Amino acid sequence: MLTVRAVEVIGAADVVAYHSARHGRSIARSIAARHLRADHIEEALVYPVTTESTDHPGGYRGALEEFYEQAAARLAVHLDAGRSVAVLAEGDPLFYGSYMHMHKRLAHRYPTEVVPGVTSVSAAAARLGTPLVEGEEVLSILPGTLPEEELAARLAATDAAVVMKLGRTFPAVRGALARAGRLADAHYVERATMPGERTGELAAVDAGSVPYFSVAVLPSRLTAPPATGPAAHLATTGDPADAPQPYADPTADAPQPHADAAAGAPHARGVLPAALAPAPPAAETGAPPAGEVVVIGTGPAGPLWMTPETRGALAAAEDLVGYTTYLDRIPVRPGQRRHGSDNKVEAERAEFALELARRGRRVAVVSGGDPGVFAMATAVLEAAAQDAYRKVPVRVLPGVTAANAAAARAGAPLGHDYATLSLSDRLKPWEVIAGRLRAAAAADLVLALYNPGSRSRTWQVGKARDVLLEHRAPDTPVVVARDVGGPGERIRVVELAALDPAEVDMRTLLIVGSSQTRTARRGGPDGDEVVVAWTPRTYPEDAAPPAALPVAPPHP
Repeated sequence: MLTVRAVEVIGAADVVAYHSARHGRSIARSIAARHLRADHIEEALVYPVTTESTDHPGGYRGALEEFYEQAAARLAVHLDAGRSVAVLAEGDPLFYGSYMHMHKRLAHRYPTEVVPGVTSVSAAAARLGTPLVEGEEVLSILPGTLPEEELAARLAATDAAVVMKLGRTFPAVRGALARAGRLADAHYVERATMPGERTGELAAVDAGSVPYFSVAVLPSRLTAPPATGPAAHLATTGDPADAPQPYADPTADAPQPHADAAAGAPHARGVLPAALAPAPPAAETGAPPAGEVVVIGTGPAGPLWMTPETRGALAAAEDLVGYTTYLDRIPVRPGQRRHGSDNKVEAERAEFALELARRGRRVAVVSGGDPGVFAMATAVLEAAAQDAYRKVPVRVLPGVTAANAAAARAGAPLGHDYATLSLSDRLKPWEVIAGRLRAAAAADLVLALYNPGSRSRTWQVGKARDVLLEHRAPDTPVVVARDVGGPGERIRVVELAALDPAEVDMRTLLIVGSSQTRTARRGGPDGDEVVVAWTPRTYPEDAAPPAALPVAPPHP
């Protein structure tokens, strides 16, 4: 696997240097052995330690630093004498290679050429005979020395991966693959292209037999054959690359979404597509065993707000089900089916996802913000309580909720006790909302107010402001957060008495401070002044006790 240029350089060199362990054997030298001449001067750079056990006063790192300095000095003697030096390295010299330590110490002093080589990553993929990545997939190269939790997070979030430096790290790497739900897809490659090469399923490998020169490979997800079966007729999008279409009358007023959205698009109103109609029971179709439904949140806007676990679940899903606006935040993946609908059909959408899973599909239900905060997790779990779906596994993965996103942009207004309320009266009477506002305000809680207004609901913000002014000072800080994380993001801090309902729409979330919430002007990232808000974590002992909590009037 040596390149032509590498052979030329070795042949022209006066000195050939290579790293080795104390036993004296060098893999790099063995690869280049047939190109070495009898008159070559050989410099074996023997590591003083190969594990972290050492009595060196500087510890393992100190011992290696001293070794690299001494090795570089040995090579410098030859270079100063006018001899050319070829340093051999396995794979590529600048890819997790020992040569880089010589390079950093010598390249600025002597003319240097780095000859690229075939990495173990490429060699392993070639030996497995499988593509590493296709299309827009992302390949992650990870050292097995990372902590297991860190490895699991990165493995869950990526499309394909190669984990280097196994050996004693193998049990943690296997554990990370299992925690990320990727163990069944992982392959093992040992000494690729060399004598003693071994490949196989990683889950079946004995940890005690794994050397340092081995890698774990998660190849392209797209190499799996396309899914087929009785659920195929349920797809709402014939071509996975087609954008999901809203079933909507764009001129109609938007219904109130039951969703966590500080940054949403105008909501379309429409009818449930025929493709989401209930499907026949699995027993009548001869369906495979149940798949799984994972309910995930995209955060307030886009990929930067998604957790690694969420990214992994999205990548592993065969079907994506959700409100079209939220589905549009997810990159299109070949082979995935996207089932988009408007925000008015949550219950039907949940049943459709569960039915797909009952037929053996891996389904991700996409929600905004956190799926458990005024969003799709409730709808899915309610539907999953039916007898027909009791055996369908359902997982809910947390996301960044709008209140937390807006609070972070404004400072720390949720630093003490707070309550979260929705001002939508489409799913509960306004009298209940007003009673809860009074109770939370009387208890001096900070309030995060979701769903404050829409084109058809223009009076709720004004009414909520008036209710809160019964218990809060007129100058109480209010964070008005619009389109958090989106292109139209705007964060303002206003006084409660000056809160203008006309500035509030469905893309807005409000955070109303308590009696202890403070504000200050500070320098912003662009040199301008911004108002930041925070609520101290301590509550003064001499603060006035909360007023008696009012009882909301009964409703019919």
